[in-house]
Amino acid sequence: MTTTRTEPALELSGVVKEFRTAEGPLRAVDGIDLQVDRGEVLAFLGPNGAGKTTSLDMVLGLTEPTSGSISVLGAGPRQAVGAGQVSAVLQSGGLLRDLTVRETVQMIASTFSHPAAVDDVLRRAGLEPLASRKVSKCSGGEQQRLRFALSLLPDPDLLILDEPTAGMDVSARREFWDTMREDARNGRTVIFATHYLEEADAFAQRIVMVADGRVVADGSTSEIRARATGRTVSARLPEGRTAQGVERLRLVPGVQEVSVEGARVVVRSGDSDAVARALLTELGGTDLEIATGSLDQAFVAITEGASR
Repeated sequence: MTTTRTEPALELSGVVKEFRTAEGPLRAVDGIDLQVDRGEVLAFLGPNGAGKTTSLDMVLGLTEPTSGSISVLGAGPRQAVGAGQVSAVLQSGGLLRDLTVRETVQMIASTFSHPAAVDDVLRRAGLEPLASRKVSKCSGGEQQRLRFALSLLPDPDLLILDEPTAGMDVSARREFWDTMREDARNGRTVIFATHYLEEADAFAQRIVMVADGRVVADGSTSEIRARATGRTVSARLPEGRTAQGVERLRLVPGVQEVSVEGARVVVRSGDSDAVARALLTELGGTDLEIATGSLDQAFVAITEGASR
């Protein structure tokens, strides 16, 4: 893996992808502009049919854009893949059922001029105990770990992961992301699409959300949460002042909802500072807490809003 060159790991400019259907052209990707710097860990999120997989297929050179341009590590997608600079973990395909796990890794390793050590990638993918098992006897999650092992063989600068933990149990998913964290610390660029939003929340430095083939949000997890759902501010009010406090808080600009949960008043607002000031200075609130909304809430709010 090399990290000395200065070009972005990935750059998409005005990328459009259309498919011909019986009903006419279908635009799966609708003018995406995106730059990913080297060493970034980016989650690519969106509902089914949003254009995620089509976009990743173009980055991997599996299909060509209808218009626009894609640069991967300063080259075209196919050149970068051919040079071993880019590798991928896809959801299905690419495995021979009659080979063992080790034989599969050895066979693919033989296609590279300077592959990583077979034993090393088996260890990093958590496959050492399964090395002699036939692929046909591996579960869906174990086969996905095998695809991950194969993606590590060329020691790529950019790793593309499309639903990488599909079919894995909780323990295998945890081990997988531990390995990804290690890779990220060593400077590898990682772009992953997932339906497990908690994975994006825990692992990604940056989140890009797509809907209807367009980028609808781009930022850190906290920025995405705050943009979509505002913040939740809660505090304890002095005895007997709850009803008065609720009425006062409803008048604060940006407040979306005020509720009472046990001994606490809970406020959802786009301006948490104004709410906090009212609670502390006017209403005598104590034990103040401010939290952003969940990524799940942000995902629903942003993608549904973009489709209206």
